[in-house]
Amino acid sequence: MKKMAPKSGDIILGHGSFRYKVVPNWGLLDAGKNPVNDCHEMVEDAKGRLILLTNETKNNVLIYDKSGKLLDSWGHSYPGGHGLTILNEGGEQYLLICDTARHQVIKTDLKGREIFKIEYPKETGMYDAPNQFLPTETAVNPRNGDIYVADGYGANFITQYDAKGRYIRHFGGKTSGYADEKFNCCHGVLVDTRDAANPTLLITDRVNNSLKRFTLDGQFITRYHYPGSYICRPVLHGKYILAACFRSTSESNVGSGYIQILDQDMRVVSTPGGSAPEYQNGVLQAQHKDDAQQVFIHPHDVYADSDENIYVPQWASNKTYPIKLERI
Repeated sequence: MKKMAPKSGDIILGHGSFRYKVVPNWGLLDAGKNPVNDCHEMVEDAKGRLILLTNETKNNVLIYDKSGKLLDSWGHSYPGGHGLTILNEGGEQYLLICDTARHQVIKTDLKGREIFKIEYPKETGMYDAPNQFLPTETAVNPRNGDIYVADGYGANFITQYDAKGRYIRHFGGKTSGYADEKFNCCHGVLVDTRDAANPTLLITDRVNNSLKRFTLDGQFITRYHYPGSYICRPVLHGKYILAACFRSTSESNVGSGYIQILDQDMRVVSTPGGSAPEYQNGVLQAQHKDDAQQVFIHPHDVYADSDENIYVPQWASNKTYPIKLERI
């Protein structure tokens, strides 16, 4: 699609060749009919529909087209709707919903029919009760359908299941400080398939401003440090990783946050809504929100479509609808 040149008055975010124009009023709906609370995550289905998960039980799932028109809505039973993953199976697509209030991961079809549930992982021996399990995100290995569940708000284990939800293994666990193999808020998880011969896991260590790489069977490989940035979820887009940072270290927990774009070497190449990435002797310097840009309020996820436009659902943002950024 041909990109339109920015006009006077447009809000432009980003750096280098990754610059974006804020699309005013994208996706705004009648809050009386289709309200949102926290807009946690968004995915796209094979029909090009954008599927948004919110923890508002009047309509947990809102389905948009790319112009921001509402196409459908469903879901009234996900009070802790938090993580959303789309997967392909047998020529059909399904969703995995992490619900922190239900202490479950729920597989549904695209119309909301529940297929199965993953309960708290008592098989691990690490949990005494369901309420200790607060899953924030899932990732699916496209090769075999294995499901990885990140218990980011609970015990901070990553638990691996097969495609039917049967337990395989777990790894990680909570640390209040720093340890290579453990996490302080493993909020997001991704199967990184950019190296097709050697797919790996990228897992958020949010409080430690890091992403960690593991083998698919849970062995630690390396850490990438992003000083100042509290990354919610790594998202794969072509050769790049997109990451929503709900806040930065240098600011209060109010009205903070920005987006990061990472290249194949896991270096930040653009930070829409944040300070320009600066490397000194190969080390990324601490980043922070761009005070001149008052666009974001706690980005919680980021999704890029086939036209390179970005959609940003937000947490604790006064019940605002997602923000669209058009690539320029």
